[in-house]
Order: sequence, then structure tokens, then C-alpha cells
Amino acid sequence: MTDAPLILVVDDIEDNRYALTRRLKREGYERVIEATNGREALDKLESEDVDLVLLDIMMPEIDGFEVLRRMRADTRLRHVGVIIISASEELESIVKAVELGAEDYIPKPFNPTLLKARIDASLSRKRLRDHEAAHTRRIEEERRRADRFLRAILPDEAVRELKATDKVRPRRFTDVAILFCDVVGFTPYCEDNSPEVVVEALGRLVDRFEEIAQKHSLEKLETVGDAFIATAGLLRVVDSPVLACVQAGHDMVAASAELDPPWQVRVGIHQGPVVAGIMGNQRFQYDLWGDAVNTAARIASVCQPGAVTVASDTWLQIRDECRGRSRGPVTLKGKGDVELIEVVSA
Repeated sequence: MTDAPLILVVDDIEDNRYALTRRLKREGYERVIEATNGREALDKLESEDVDLVLLDIMMPEIDGFEVLRRMRADTRLRHVGVIIISASEELESIVKAVELGAEDYIPKPFNPTLLKARIDASLSRKRLRDHEAAHTRRIEEERRRADRFLRAILPDEAVRELKATDKVRPRRFTDVAILFCDVVGFTPYCEDNSPEVVVEALGRLVDRFEEIAQKHSLEKLETVGDAFIATAGLLRVVDSPVLACVQAGHDMVAASAELDPPWQVRVGIHQGPVVAGIMGNQRFQYDLWGDAVNTAARIASVCQPGAVTVASDTWLQIRDECRGRSRGPVTLKGKGDVELIEVVSA
């Protein structure tokens, strides 16, 4: 690759092209290509990354005015500099060329000193436009990267509120379903494998869980170690939050067993009121507080591997759509004996 500018000389008279090309190379512009008419010029512009066009007006087939029109209508070519070099000295032609987007106009026969000055000025403007465009692309890419990072931390709806108002208001939600999905045997796996292997395997699992959560309109809240936490009915309207979590839970159980290595997971779900908001100013995260959150975590910790389990009061929300099997009263820390239901189909 080279940083030297590429200049296209367009003229239907060979002697004119020769004289102009020779002058350009004498002035140090080594990359010069030629076109004998407007149609050939447009073909060259399509196939080459041209920095500047030195364009004659009076040509057969397609004249210089039409070349200008088509260049300015093309989003890729509209910013390419064009200097008209023509024997026509009619004011009307000069005005028309400028109105169509020509940067400058030099009459034939051209003055070499003036020609070089105009070319240098045009190429300087081109470099400035290219720099600004590259800077804009970098800013846009940084914005997209920041959005991706932000969406990895916050639910989409919270991101939209943060961008619109520069804050996310803490709220109380009365009817949210919380899903905890915990990997069985993850600690021994960490002890038996290298950190790279552990992170790669867990990454595949989390990626799959995120796809499942999205499919069922759940909002991923966070991952804590090997626990995947998501909600339904928090910031996004869901017809049946508990049912959405149950269906996602069954998909997570199935997907975990299909991965390499295959995993077993425990899924605990509970429904109830929560308070949600952003904590921290530097490494902030969207978090939930409430008894329903603690209960879902404790259900996940005691349920059977490969099972999707809810408490009996949550089961009432889905009993018409699902089949379940009672495990009887199970002691949950801080809750006493609670009847747990394994949801066997949904």
C-alpha cells in the first residue's frame, strides 16, 4: 500500500492528457491514470480509489457536467475532489461546474504553478475529510463497543432509560419471577482443569444460557461464579413470568447436557416483589433485593440436578399449564420447611 494520492486525468484529446500527465509526474505526483471520455472516467472511478479528478468538460458520449452529476449522486464518490480543466472560458460553464460540485476551475492552457497550487489545496482538503471520516468511524465504533459492554451489565430497558435520562430510577416491582441456574460439580471441575479451559467451558455455557433467556423474553441479570441469574417481568412485559422462567429452565437443563463437557444444572425459580436499581458509580450493576431473590437462590441450592423446581405458592401460577411432582417439605435456610415442586413438563 502507498499513501501517495491517485489522480485521474480525463480528457478526450491525447495530447492534452499527455501534457497534463507529464506535468503531474514532474511535480512529484507519480500515481496518475487516464480516461479518454466520461464513460471511461466513471468506470475508473468505480474500480479505483481515486483521490482527485482533473476533468475536461467538452467530451463525446458523456461530458464533464454529467460525470460531475453522477459523482455527486454516488455516496462513495461524492467527496472525491474535482478540478475542471477546460478550454471553455464562458462564465456560465464555470458557474455550472461549481454548482455541480467542482472544487476549482482552471482554463486551458493551464499555468503549471497555479495547477500545482490548486491540486495541493484539493488533496489537503481530501486528507482532512478522510481524517474526519476516520475519526467519526472510530467514535462510532467506540460507541458501539460501549453499548455492548453496557448491555452486558444492564438489561436492555435499563440501558435505554440510562441513555435517555442519564440515570436509572430505583423501583419496586410487585410480581417478578427470578431464575437461578447453578452448575453441579463446578468447583471440582475448576480444581481439575486449567483456568483457560474452565473459562472457555463456562463461557460456552453462559452464551447458550443468554440465547435461551432471550428466546423466552427473560432479562439476564448477572452471573455469579457458576450461577446464572435472570428475571421475567422485571423491565419487560411477559404474559406469564413464572411459566417463561420454567420453560427457559428446562431448555437450560437440556442445553447443558449437550455441551462439551456436558453439565448438570439445578434451576430454582420463585416469584414475588423485588426492589431493583443500579449500585456503584464506577463498576455499576443492576441488582435486585427482596425475599423472592433469596428464596429462588435457596431453592436452586437444594433442588435435584437436572430439575426445575419452584415453591408451592409459585406453583399455583403455572399449575394449569404444567405437570409437577412434589418433593414434600424441604428445609430452606431462613424460611423453614417449604413444599417444593419439581416441574416435570411445561
